[in-house]
Amino acid sequence: MLDVVFSHSYYYKFDSKQWKNKTPYPPLGTLYAASYLRENNYKVGVFDANLLDSPLEIRPYLENTTPSIFVLYDDGFNYLTKMCLTTMREAAFEMIKIAKNINCKVIVCSSDSTDHYEKYLDAGADFIIQGEGEISLKELVDALSKNEDTRLIKGIVFKDNEEIIKNPKHPVLRNLDELPMPAWDLIDLEPYREIWRSGGNEFTLNIATTRGCPFKCNWCAKPIYGNRYNSHSPEYITRHVKYLSETYGVNRFWMCDDIFGLKPNWVQNFNKELKKEQLNIRYYIQSRVDLLLKEDTIEALAESGLEEVWVGAESGSQAILDAMDKETTVEQIYQATKLLKEKNVRVAFFIQFGYLGETKADIDKTIGMIKELVPDNIGVSVSYPLPGTKFYDKVKDDLKLKANWTDSDDLAMMFKGTYNTSFYRKLQRYVHKEYRISQAYDNLRTFFKNPLKLSKHQYRSLALLCYYLPSAFLDKMLLKTMQQNND
Repeated sequence: MLDVVFSHSYYYKFDSKQWKNKTPYPPLGTLYAASYLRENNYKVGVFDANLLDSPLEIRPYLENTTPSIFVLYDDGFNYLTKMCLTTMREAAFEMIKIAKNINCKVIVCSSDSTDHYEKYLDAGADFIIQGEGEISLKELVDALSKNEDTRLIKGIVFKDNEEIIKNPKHPVLRNLDELPMPAWDLIDLEPYREIWRSGGNEFTLNIATTRGCPFKCNWCAKPIYGNRYNSHSPEYITRHVKYLSETYGVNRFWMCDDIFGLKPNWVQNFNKELKKEQLNIRYYIQSRVDLLLKEDTIEALAESGLEEVWVGAESGSQAILDAMDKETTVEQIYQATKLLKEKNVRVAFFIQFGYLGETKADIDKTIGMIKELVPDNIGVSVSYPLPGTKFYDKVKDDLKLKANWTDSDDLAMMFKGTYNTSFYRKLQRYVHKEYRISQAYDNLRTFFKNPLKLSKHQYRSLALLCYYLPSAFLDKMLLKTMQQNND
């Protein structure tokens, strides 16, 4: 018998794009919360839904463990949970229903329930935790276990005689090192390892060194941690890395922070700690181009094992970056990309089309930037209105028919932009083709200098030129027609 069972509502198989990637990550935020309650003397279990086929699979687990409390605690470090995909919301509602049918008290903590708490309460949840969850969760579980009054606990939303009561949020944790390491032992990592291997990739685990982001891009929501930034110490993260390396044989990591290494000298000190423990790791991160250009940041990152950095390039148009309140420049994108490549660090771009006021000229500048810089990877999407952002407030009147994507490859325009959904879906595919052509030309130049330097993957890109060139040309003609019809 368990006191508390944790789960989450992200199912990789419900998102075909992510499942096809064959790079699933365990629910890190869920494991942190479970570890925190276990340290406070509760018997806890984790039902990991990530790799399963259906939310119905939780029923026998709950019937066998008979918990008095069921916690649906989504992984807030997985950016996909911020998008509140409808397939995952429906799964959450089904899991709530199952838990209520076996007389569990149900607590939910997620981005979607923070934004749409009334929907989750209507689905049967007893409490919604808003914001950073561990402290509020412990206080709530303590009160429920002792049959004490829960109504004044900070950070919760609940119904009282059909009236929804929303308490003030709990202050965020400032010293993250107070948290125990995630409860990795409560889930089976081997199925994850097998899926990574089946895709020809080295098994990689996710680590969060920080919580939050202090920047104010007006389209980026921060439903869990807000506009704050708190960091683990380099010593804590080094211990975490060492544990995962020695226990599970993992030496490659996805540092899943919104912004990695923002705190002054954090990266440099992390590099020193890794050397002190003689840890040889490889990792990849998300960052901002302006931060990467500070002092010796890129040098310290490369020396400590950085393989790849994903930067929020977003656009090759300064007008769009300024409209987003991005506080970065196109020139910084060029500078950071050049410096990263000089250090043999792979650089990847997040690109966002469809922002308010975008013109054909803005689109052309973005495509031109990609073709000129030839990053090692790109992720192309369209602007997505997230509740709680200035961008959402500007377009919310357009969100009557569709307010959430079904999955991460939906790419629907949910507001009235310059062009329609069909155009941007075609644009996304066209940009990927132009990008592949640019990569192939880069590889061709390398071939003429030293043919032995090319990998099998690079040779394959040359062979695919005969597909991408005519295909991209046809897409370009079609996009031109769609633009003319739109005008």
